[in-house]
Amino acid sequence: MAAALQVLPRLARAPLHPLLWWGSVARLASSMALAEQARQLFDSAVGAVLPGPMLHRALSLDPGGRQLKVRDRSFQLRQNVYLVGFGKAVMGMAAAAEELLGQHLVQGVISIPKGIRAAMERAGKQEMLLKPHSHVQVFEGAEDNLPDRDALRAALAIRQLAEGLTADDLLLVLISGGGSALLPAPIPPVTLEEKQTLTRLLAARGATIQELNTIRKALSQLKGGGLAQAAYPAQVVSLILSDVVGDPVEVIASGPTVASSHSVQDCLHIVNRYGLRAALPRSVKTVLSRADSDPHGPHTCGHVLNVIIGSNVLALAEAQRQAEALGYQAVVLSAAMQGDVKSMAQFYGLLAHVARTRLTPSMAGASVEEDAQLHELAADLQIPDLQLEEALETMARGRGPVCLLAGGEPTVQLQGSGRGGRNQELALRVGAELRRWPLGQIDVLFLSGGTDGQDGPTEAAGAWVTPELASQAAAEGLDMATFLAHNDSHTFFCRLQGGAHLLHTGMTGTNVMDTHLLFLRPR
Repeated sequence: MAAALQVLPRLARAPLHPLLWWGSVARLASSMALAEQARQLFDSAVGAVLPGPMLHRALSLDPGGRQLKVRDRSFQLRQNVYLVGFGKAVMGMAAAAEELLGQHLVQGVISIPKGIRAAMERAGKQEMLLKPHSHVQVFEGAEDNLPDRDALRAALAIRQLAEGLTADDLLLVLISGGGSALLPAPIPPVTLEEKQTLTRLLAARGATIQELNTIRKALSQLKGGGLAQAAYPAQVVSLILSDVVGDPVEVIASGPTVASSHSVQDCLHIVNRYGLRAALPRSVKTVLSRADSDPHGPHTCGHVLNVIIGSNVLALAEAQRQAEALGYQAVVLSAAMQGDVKSMAQFYGLLAHVARTRLTPSMAGASVEEDAQLHELAADLQIPDLQLEEALETMARGRGPVCLLAGGEPTVQLQGSGRGGRNQELALRVGAELRRWPLGQIDVLFLSGGTDGQDGPTEAAGAWVTPELASQAAAEGLDMATFLAHNDSHTFFCRLQGGAHLLHTGMTGTNVMDTHLLFLRPR
């Protein structure tokens, strides 16, 4: 509400009729109330997937403390457990694992994002921190989620630990979002810089995370089952916090404990699709040619147990419960939202318009063409298990406000050199779409936030918008189209109303992709 009070003086100076002025104040107050509820739901989603509680749900010791139970499997404990980990949530996972295992944990190495330990200390999140004299060595690297020399040193230390294990040992592997950038170990003669350049070019041209990971695995010593092979003959238990649509274990962090099913031809097909075949360094061609002629064939990982302990589905389920407790009819559209951010924004904008016609029966209904367009957009996005019909039926019943929830990870094709992330870009694009449709007597708010608390190379987790965004921007001389053309969404939101629309959480210590919230409330 404080942000709303900051804006009121500007409204007071505006040359508006008194009734219009009070109408603007009322809409602003309503928007801020919705924004507070959106933040409450977002926080509940993040809270449901914090690493410590999830790890304790997945692991337990028998009463005698001699066996580690993981789902329906048991492993003998005799001071023979080693731990490695990589990802944004791994420090909290490692702290929980060390507390549980006690003296049975011999040694550990984890690779975490640069600055996350200090951020957790500043935030007072002691449960996310390792205790003094911990047996776990911590490396920090991959600044701005990009592989670097520090992350490479961590990867080599992890490989060294794994290669020293025996058949009597148990390796606990902790994996979370951001793990791929924190485990870079290119196959010689490929250099880290060459691998970075190739993946950066692919990402800039819109390659999906699945495609990026296919390339990373082909060029890595540890990804694509490489870590599991290095640890053989030790038993390996991999606990995974998923940041990938559909939770495919072979894709999360590029599958270091899952045998790769991709071929060299798959890699070449991806490179060709984005017009980068001619840009391949000689070293990359050398590694791919070796893999193509490997007489041993693909590796197997029969000594590995992979377990998903947390995902976007769990986060959305908790946010749905909170929305219902606030009096909303809440529907989870999908936990697998993916595709081009422009198309996704068009989908959400049109969905809000079509929703208006169902929530306010007195208004003119959406045309057959608009309904068809909405379904066509949904089909183009190819969203698995999209609950669009359930959402539309819920709104047609007209029993009060509605909250639609979704999760996933859209892709952004970079055209400019501005600052932002996919959540802020999506929010800004949705704001632009909302002005295209008359929404009548209905309050609408859309929020998009990254559950890790960091959207791209910014300090914001995301942003929220309402249909008034365009007029608010125009009043401050901000041209939305220009900022979008430069992928400069963060700068836009920083300048708009002093950053009031930004979602700031700090680093959360977890990561299960993004959360989208669409609030629809008749006035």
